[in-house]
Amino acid sequence: MNIEISDRLKQLPPYLFVELDRLKQEALNKGRDIIDLGIGDPDRATPEHIIKELQRSAGDSANHHYALDWGMSRLREAIAGWYNRRFDVRLDPNKEILPLIGSKEGISHIPLGFINPGDVVLVPTPGYPPYTASAIFAGARPVFLPLLERNNFLPDLENIDRDVLNKAKMMFLNYPNNPTSATATKEFFEKVVDFADKNGIIVCHDAAYSEIYFDGNKPMSFLEVRGAKEVGVEFHSLSKTYNMTGWRIGFVSGNQQIIKGLRTVKSNIDSGIFQAIQLAGIESLNGPQDSVEQMREIYQERRDVLVNGLNSIGWNVSKPQATFYVWAHALDGYSSSELSKIFLEKLGIVTTPGVGFGESGEGYIRMALTVCKERIKEAVERIAEFKKYC
Repeated sequence: MNIEISDRLKQLPPYLFVELDRLKQEALNKGRDIIDLGIGDPDRATPEHIIKELQRSAGDSANHHYALDWGMSRLREAIAGWYNRRFDVRLDPNKEILPLIGSKEGISHIPLGFINPGDVVLVPTPGYPPYTASAIFAGARPVFLPLLERNNFLPDLENIDRDVLNKAKMMFLNYPNNPTSATATKEFFEKVVDFADKNGIIVCHDAAYSEIYFDGNKPMSFLEVRGAKEVGVEFHSLSKTYNMTGWRIGFVSGNQQIIKGLRTVKSNIDSGIFQAIQLAGIESLNGPQDSVEQMREIYQERRDVLVNGLNSIGWNVSKPQATFYVWAHALDGYSSSELSKIFLEKLGIVTTPGVGFGESGEGYIRMALTVCKERIKEAVERIAEFKKYC
């Protein structure tokens, strides 16, 4: 029998991280000493008090059943409390918060609740690949909003074609931004609220990196802006903040009608988060936060080692104010893919080509601060040897 994949799958670009893993594995199989600055997976362990709570609750048979799709009320209350403490934003835990099996899951499913075939979804480029994939799976046409350095990597909302706006139903945004590390201002978010309200567009703001910031510059929440809850929602993840990437727990907050729509989608797709993980999530939000501050200090030290090191060898790289990524111009004479391939094959360094995040990412590579500073120093030394011959 001839098995054919769907037209939706045919529309998807190759998933960037799968290809990176393949190339990295080939190098490892050859015995290469690889320094992995590619995928943003934290290298630090989950804090001990969170692990202990999982161990305790996993041993309780009361948690060995289907979880409610709305999530535990205690978890929603913990999320509301965290938002209030961190952003001074008040949320109704019974209407404006929905736990997720990681924020990626919610981002991937939300268009299914509001998008019809032929609608337009506005997607930032360069951007996190699931924004595009989720639009395609919902039968929408993704229209890309370039994030350009001259605009501080913020989309130009004033010059979107009117025919596009007439069909646009949803827009993804992400600040602090992956991959550019850009942050957004209150003035920008105010423009977003006004833009969305005038054009009837749902805003989906991905704030997964809100707690990874440097030099005391705390990023704000989209929901802090007046009117934000009228037009959109904000996604968060425990993955980056508490080094819980493999645990798969996140949440979305904001407009109660949007929350209700996503909950309806999820109730037909999954059966909720394992309750023991929810209890561990409560511990992460309500427990001691010293590990989060320590994490920021570690990433800031690594950022300084990498950026200062690259600049010392003649590479003009700016210091990011948030996320654990460095977004650097590709070296003269190389495309982003060519440079990443050379770095891997000749230097044993994994980086991410900017074009993998969309056309506007061409000319850049992304480096993740998810290895120790000693390995980052070694990566700079390898690059310095390579640059001698450029």
